[in-house]
Amino acid sequence: MKRFVPFLIAILALAAPGMGRAETGAWVKSGPVEARLVASVQGVGDLAKIPLGLEVRLEPGWKTYWRTPGDAGFAPRLDWSESRNLKATELIYPAPHRFTVLGFETAGYDAEVLFPIAATPAEPGKPLDLALKAELLVCSTICVPEMVALSLSIPEGPATPGPSANDIARAQSLVPGDGRASGLTVTTVRGQGAVLEVEVTAREPMVAPDVFVETDPPVTFAAPKSQFLDGDRRAILRMDATDPTPGLDLAGRAMTLTVVDGNRSVEAPATAAAGLGGSAGAAPTGLLAMLGVALLGGLILNLMPCVLPVLSLKLLSIVQHGGRAPAAVRAGFLASAAGILTSFLILAGALVAVKAAGGAVGWGIQFQQPLFLVFMVILVTLFAANLWGLFELPLPRAVADRLGGPEGQGLGGQFATGAFATLLAMPCSAPFLGTAVGFALARGALEVFAIFAALGVGLALPYLLIAAFPRAARLLPRPGRWMVALRRVLGGALALTALWLLSVLVVQVGEVPALAVAVLMGGLVAALWLGRRMAETARWAGAALAGLLALVAFAVPAVFGPSAGAAPVAESTAARWVAFDEAAIRGQVAAGRTVFVDVTADWCITCQANKKLVLNRGTVAQRLEDAGAVTAMRADWTRPDEAIARYLARHGRYGIPFNIVYGPGAPDGIALPELLTEGAVLDALDRASGKIKS
Repeated sequence: MKRFVPFLIAILALAAPGMGRAETGAWVKSGPVEARLVASVQGVGDLAKIPLGLEVRLEPGWKTYWRTPGDAGFAPRLDWSESRNLKATELIYPAPHRFTVLGFETAGYDAEVLFPIAATPAEPGKPLDLALKAELLVCSTICVPEMVALSLSIPEGPATPGPSANDIARAQSLVPGDGRASGLTVTTVRGQGAVLEVEVTAREPMVAPDVFVETDPPVTFAAPKSQFLDGDRRAILRMDATDPTPGLDLAGRAMTLTVVDGNRSVEAPATAAAGLGGSAGAAPTGLLAMLGVALLGGLILNLMPCVLPVLSLKLLSIVQHGGRAPAAVRAGFLASAAGILTSFLILAGALVAVKAAGGAVGWGIQFQQPLFLVFMVILVTLFAANLWGLFELPLPRAVADRLGGPEGQGLGGQFATGAFATLLAMPCSAPFLGTAVGFALARGALEVFAIFAALGVGLALPYLLIAAFPRAARLLPRPGRWMVALRRVLGGALALTALWLLSVLVVQVGEVPALAVAVLMGGLVAALWLGRRMAETARWAGAALAGLLALVAFAVPAVFGPSAGAAPVAESTAARWVAFDEAAIRGQVAAGRTVFVDVTADWCITCQANKKLVLNRGTVAQRLEDAGAVTAMRADWTRPDEAIARYLARHGRYGIPFNIVYGPGAPDGIALPELLTEGAVLDALDRASGKIKS
């Protein structure tokens, strides 16, 4: 045994320099918050200031506050009095987010935040023993002050980077600076009464800029209304004080402004000049331009692959109108256009309500909900069965006459066709669509309704065109027996859509529940077929059985619940992809690598087209497989994911696909269009890697 003693002593001697190092403190939980202290270095070295971090995690639905919290709340309160060899500390705040609830405006952070801290030791080079009592106010539907006692020891020794160095560096990069790194500049500040106007310029186009104002005495402002100019590289942001004191005049008031646009931010002192620019009273140029973008995006949406079943219904509708009077043709197509526009306005109202309640909003996110998928499977199956002639929806004569046509051909049916077109268009994205939706959802209710109305008009333009020239329908073949075969083909197209929806349901709830829904849909079709073959007096039995099976299908997700095994997985043929990790992006870029991020979902048809036509083939696939130079990250949004939703929102996006490339030549990322091309992807990879200059 004695012969092992020198060996053990040698091991302990080698390990001794690292003994006691605690550059990462332990997590301490109190209520819905947990926190810890971390350090960038493994030893104090001879540093005059030690870079630290206070890392905070919050349970879903909770938030904490910025240094100027707004209408309510208070900033973190830190007590370092029990620390040893600590002379002073400075808590540094990353750029905040705005929270608007019931008319109250606050600024802070949700989910997680890392506050950088600069710690000054009393004696540089000596060990630093930190003891912190941190009081954090956290709020959900209620507010609770939570106290956490944290500790961290940094020993003597070289100040080599520790495991938290990249995290702290990333947090420091999110601290508003002078604008040289972010490219944002506050050019003009004007005040008149309780209204403040801030003009901002940017190197790259802005998406959803926000302004936080600090002044003495404090004044809280509502979210700004934005007017974009010069290709969105200049913005005029106008804000109203939420609860102004009598006689308030902001002209001449000194203030500190923090402007935030996604991951970019700038902090600037300013004194408000008297008067306003006078342009915000009119309809903002940015909104007018974005209405045109939305109109074009809605029109192009007609050509997207996800709208194939809709185009099928349009074709059948046009054929059925052959030979009818122009007035009847016009009325039918106007009814379908009204169905599309009404559906978009209903969707806009739902998004405004969810946003006001603090929920995540976005284009197509209803496909993340199993019950909605089951509803769509039932609806598409019923449409297919109707085209196959398995059932009709007879209406009372008085109702049919009022709707303007015989059974099944009235204006009510045409209106429903337009609404159905909107539903099936939801999982698809088109050029200009994401830009318009992102603009709307980053702003107020007025902009949301205006943009979605323009999208609806764009999608309805083919209907409106035929309504304007109804005699064009006479050029189509007359109705005849060939329409029976056409109806069967179009019903088959809808059946394929139902199968695709079931494949998305597999990801949401698992294979067994999805298979159960598929079997129930098969039983529904069989019940309708049997009912069609029964005597007139007994046909109600088949319809009743079909209705019962549909109700049972709705109960399947509730009975089985979300399946843990149903989480999305990477494609077996795409092993090069790694799971999305936003925190790792900056470290990868710092190491000289290029990072390609693909935010996708199984229900997003455009996403699947991008994979099949661009990402998984040819030169692009070869570049993404170069593990030595490129990290390909895939963020799967098939199921709800708050981290992905926040990431999209920070980039001003509320729908997918979203692809962005980071690298040494583009640390803030190069966003790609919704429809990818090989040239666009390769050019972005080259620019991000620094091979070519932007």
